[in-house]
Amino acid sequence: MPQVTKPNEEFDVVKYFLQLLEDDKDMSSGIAAIKTLLMILEKKQFGTIHILHTTMREAVAAMRNTDLSIAAIVSAGELFCRFITLSLDDKHMEECRQIMLNRGKIFLTKLQNSRQVISQQAQRFISDGCRILTHSRSRVVLKALIAASQNKKTFHVFVTQGGIGNSGEEMVQDLQAAGIDCTLILDSATGYVMESVDFVMVGAEAIVESGGIINRIGSYTMGLCAREMKKPFYVLSESFKFSRLYPLNQRDLPNEYKYSRKHLNDISKVHPLVDYTPPAYITLLFTDLGILTPSAVSDELIKLYM
Repeated sequence: MPQVTKPNEEFDVVKYFLQLLEDDKDMSSGIAAIKTLLMILEKKQFGTIHILHTTMREAVAAMRNTDLSIAAIVSAGELFCRFITLSLDDKHMEECRQIMLNRGKIFLTKLQNSRQVISQQAQRFISDGCRILTHSRSRVVLKALIAASQNKKTFHVFVTQGGIGNSGEEMVQDLQAAGIDCTLILDSATGYVMESVDFVMVGAEAIVESGGIINRIGSYTMGLCAREMKKPFYVLSESFKFSRLYPLNQRDLPNEYKYSRKHLNDISKVHPLVDYTPPAYITLLFTDLGILTPSAVSDELIKLYM
């Protein structure tokens, strides 16, 4: 557990945030961001709701300045602040603070259970003897596959390397540790393998308003291949990754989403970390809000931000 500052000490947002992720390698950056914002709410005093909003925005901005993918940090931070500040008119600030703390803890508890909910929804789509293609490493996809294996289903998983880093290798190691048959393949072998699989199952760093996803580079290519070969393309993602972005193409994605912060000054020779997969290439989205078609995402976003 990260060190918590005393009331008279300055709370280091970035240090606490990064320490959470260091202590729990399976924690999403979005969950870590919410835990950090909740700690700020516990440790700091606020004279007005406006000051609280300003402090929260500054904290999210500080977490965005880390070299992590910012998509989940931004969406989780926005949803958290929206949820805890609903209908707080005509109340004393300390009373408001206690209400917000209680709401924040409920919100966090619900989200921490979201992978389990999504995993259960995916079980009837993973049949005995099927062959699955997944991209790189996704914690929620891994949980769903392990749950299927524990339900005595046998299947084979093809895992792409996932571009920069060794995330695909880590996914294969996790699957093998769970006793699941799997094969690590090159990203460029996606088209070759696609014809032999039953469906594609990937995670997402963000789900945008159109029902498309932002995910590790290569996801769009996988979506194109899946559609051409008429294979279902399933996305597993938590609802805190719903983002109020509406990109129409790759260029519409903000550069801070696509590149690490240290490269933002000159991106001409840098490989993008993520790409955008339009909703036309996605069959279903499995979320803790239910199994959705891409067209239903905008309705769910409206509900979340009403």
